Amino acid sequence: DSMAMAALLLDLRRLHGWRLQLWHGDHGWRAESGRQARELAAWAEGQGLAITVERWDPDRAQQDKPGGCGSEAGARSWRYGCLVNAATRCGATHLLTGHTASDRAETLLLHLARGSHRRGLGSLQAERELAPGIRLVRPLLGFCRNDTAAICRALALPIWLDSSNSDPRFSRNRVRGEVLPVLEALHPGASRRLAATAERLAQESQAETELLELTLRQLIAPGVQGEQALLRPQLVTLLRANQGRLLQHWCRSRTGSVLNSRQLGLALRRIASQQPPGQLDLAAGWRLSWDRSTLRLQQH
Repeated sequence: DSMAMAALLLDLRRLHGWRLQLWHGDHGWRAESGRQARELAAWAEGQGLAITVERWDPDRAQQDKPGGCGSEAGARSWRYGCLVNAATRCGATHLLTGHTASDRAETLLLHLARGSHRRGLGSLQAERELAPGIRLVRPLLGFCRNDTAAICRALALPIWLDSSNSDPRFSRNRVRGEVLPVLEALHPGASRRLAATAERLAQESQAETELLELTLRQLIAPGVQGEQALLRPQLVTLLRANQGRLLQHWCRSRTGSVLNSRQLGLALRRIASQQPPGQLDLAAGWRLSWDRSTLRLQQH
């Protein structure tokens, strides 16, 4: 996928005046990963492309620690952290990854199985802000993995296969190797349609965010600095589902923290009409408190 994207960008570079900088992360999980990284670097040099290769240093973290580089989540965090640093060093404004419709379909199925909210089901967006001044772009979401393989064959591109992609210890690999083939056999084109569903959910989530902000403006308590207080009586007259959406969005946008389902349910029960004043501790040192007239977000 990444090789197909690199070749397409290389062809388009002269038309748009782009300055391309490749980045490759070697997690060191496979015996052949170092050799493949060197071969990739040699190919890039032959194409006149600058490339940065970074290898995970096992001394920086415990491999078996939850969220460490030995896990899928840890590896993802390490990659994006390195990408932001690399983009900052070279002054890049856009980071492009080779995610395809196949990746998005896999992500949708995994999040659906975990019971994710619609916001999670619409992940792997085509474009979003990754860091201040840096946009993350996924230009291949209209392609399936078969399409990128065909591009590589047509352009005679070298391909370095990742043997860890068949390791059943990783949940994504099992979805890729066992679940999606069944869905494609039952309904050819399932991956594209699942990816299209994720895109619609992402657009609906963005539209809902806009409407939530408009509604919150009507609920902000007057005279409170920083918009950290809501009018409680007006909020609790709304449908419970709308109360939950507004409260969740307000907390996330003002504190950066997301209420889990237990916290949200507890908050909605305790701020209902006729309930006494109270408070609820949130993540990152924030506290939600309320009296008869207002709800407040404060750090403690």
